[in-house]
Amino acid sequence: MLQEFIDVLIIGAGPSGCVSASYLHKNGIKIKVVEKTKFPRIVVGESLIPRVMDHFAEAELFECLNAMNFEKKLGARFIRGKEICVFDFSNKFSEGWDWTWQVPRSDFDNTMAQEVIRKGIDLEFESEVISVSFEEKRSITVVKDSNGNLKEIHAKFIIDSSGYGRVLPRLLDLDTPSKLDPHSSIFTHVVDINRPQGEEGTLISFDILETEVWLWVIPFSNGNTSLGVVGPTHFINSLSENNDNAQALKNAIQLSDYYIKRFGGVDFLFEPIKLENYSRSVKKMYGDGFALTGNSSEFLDPVFSSGVAFATESGMLAAKLFLKESQGITVDWETEFTGYMKKGIAVFTTYVKEWYTGNLQTLFFHQPEDPDVKRKICAVLAGYVWDENNPFVRKHDNLIKNMAHILEMEKE
Repeated sequence: MLQEFIDVLIIGAGPSGCVSASYLHKNGIKIKVVEKTKFPRIVVGESLIPRVMDHFAEAELFECLNAMNFEKKLGARFIRGKEICVFDFSNKFSEGWDWTWQVPRSDFDNTMAQEVIRKGIDLEFESEVISVSFEEKRSITVVKDSNGNLKEIHAKFIIDSSGYGRVLPRLLDLDTPSKLDPHSSIFTHVVDINRPQGEEGTLISFDILETEVWLWVIPFSNGNTSLGVVGPTHFINSLSENNDNAQALKNAIQLSDYYIKRFGGVDFLFEPIKLENYSRSVKKMYGDGFALTGNSSEFLDPVFSSGVAFATESGMLAAKLFLKESQGITVDWETEFTGYMKKGIAVFTTYVKEWYTGNLQTLFFHQPEDPDVKRKICAVLAGYVWDENNPFVRKHDNLIKNMAHILEMEKE
């Protein structure tokens, strides 16, 4: 069997894997990236948040992405019947990027992967991880290529950026139930033939059909738009008979007073994809010789578009901590990796939970708006969930719930 000897094996060539790979390569680390699929490929997670821009810039991937002219995302709109709440990322509490992108992930991920290859990084598509074994921190990973050939990759460290593939959680029995209630989604793309001119045609929107059910609308610069419905799994399953995803999504669009004229009857560009009970968690985020990043560790819920941000945050952090270790510096992975990531994940988890209880929606749509409250919530939605100066980060456990309760009491 062929053998390769490297410093770091990165599993997965999505945003987390590419950020990790580019950063480590820049710092002289010998790496290899293995990706099970062939790019470009369709994947969910098309709405980004500003925090990710820090990672793309630091990994020297910003320029290639910016050259693609993806649709700029300057904020987000939430619709509930006739009520509308718009967040503007330039008007937020925390310092940081004021914009990001909304992207077809097939083009977005492929752009990064090709840039990684251009940099001279060894990236192997259609290469599937079959097994992993560890001897202290060193690992031997067996991969199978598209022709069925097996190869051993010997590495000092593994960064698992495999996303929904969840390679190491599956092989090492690290999966554990999510703390969030089971939700599912169905999505596709359409040619947006009825797209309005101006901001209305480009603004990402979340149309609340019921407290726990919402439609996403993500316009792309290529004229297509991503449409998806999210809700409790039992509700999503009730949208059609015989698990007909296309019919289910059509029925969801019919429930939207705001978007029925724009998207009712529009043909789908591909058979809608269903993601069932998508929230995930793990028993631990690292171990001797490996770290889990992005969706391979925790995935919450798409309502606030946090997926790619946590992927790149954890991918960049894992790369930096390995680099420190390689330089002889002691790393406390529990504090510096798990502890840090769990802080941000806890904040977003609270916001997701309070969205589905309706408490966060109460704050969003309350009139008159409180500009200070809105700026602080906007910073969270932009991904700056480690800014302890923001009380909506620092006191996330009870602040939303308490404020919503006060507002409801005022109504009475």
